[in-house]
Amino acid sequence: MIKFGPSGNSESFYAEGFEHSEDSAAFVKGRGLDCFEYSFGRGVRMTEGKAISIGDAFQEAGIEISVHAPYFINLANPDDEMAAKSYGYVLDSARALKLMQGKRCVFHPATEGKETREAAFVRTLDRVKILRDYIYLNDLQDLIFCPETMGKLAQIGTVEEIVEICLVDPVFTPCVDFGHVNAREQGSLKRTGDYVDRLSYMIEKLGYERMKNFHVHFSKIMYGAKGEIKHLTFEDTVYGPEFEPLAEALHELELEPYIVSESAGTQAEDAAEMKRIYFSK
Repeated sequence: MIKFGPSGNSESFYAEGFEHSEDSAAFVKGRGLDCFEYSFGRGVRMTEGKAISIGDAFQEAGIEISVHAPYFINLANPDDEMAAKSYGYVLDSARALKLMQGKRCVFHPATEGKETREAAFVRTLDRVKILRDYIYLNDLQDLIFCPETMGKLAQIGTVEEIVEICLVDPVFTPCVDFGHVNAREQGSLKRTGDYVDRLSYMIEKLGYERMKNFHVHFSKIMYGAKGEIKHLTFEDTVYGPEFEPLAEALHELELEPYIVSESAGTQAEDAAEMKRIYFSK
């Protein structure tokens, strides 16, 4: 079943007097939404008790929760010690996710740094295989780990690269951030066919079953020559992308992903608008 929800708490969450992460469950449910993504972007600093409390609140509300691992993961870092820290960030996020009774852990793969892109990607793939081994060693293979398409040209995370990462093991399922794809490709997502082409490629490579409920981030994003600059809201009429052609593509391909709005401050409202558009088709 397709799901829609926000990444983190929107400005309206605080404006309505909510304060705690547990409150996000009732807030999201009250908006008619289905899911919520908790961000560990600045690090995993949560007690086990807090994670359990958040998970219980979301279970009671019937809202699915996912997590985003820390932003500073870089599996292409030449320093093995720094790579070990990246494994830890993903694993710590996954352990918290289990306590929160969620299933999906999103992570940024890597940046190319001073190496050639080819060398950086080869190292990233090697490190993804090590991460896979750690996932199994820590008995976390019942979770879904979602490497994300990235919006800056210097980041590892094209559609093709994310597919290659996911081919390493079934424990990996893509997080397609369509705003990122559009930004790094300089406004490439305009028509339904633009979405169908990319999704059909991913289905061909990964199979329909893995892609049917893949993970989605969606927002409009300002971009420049080097790709992503900043996230915008649905009020933007300049940069895009638009959600309507994606909704049409999802219907056409019979895909039912977990869709997270990453709009800047209006993520709950824009998630609700995406849900409205999708079900109007």
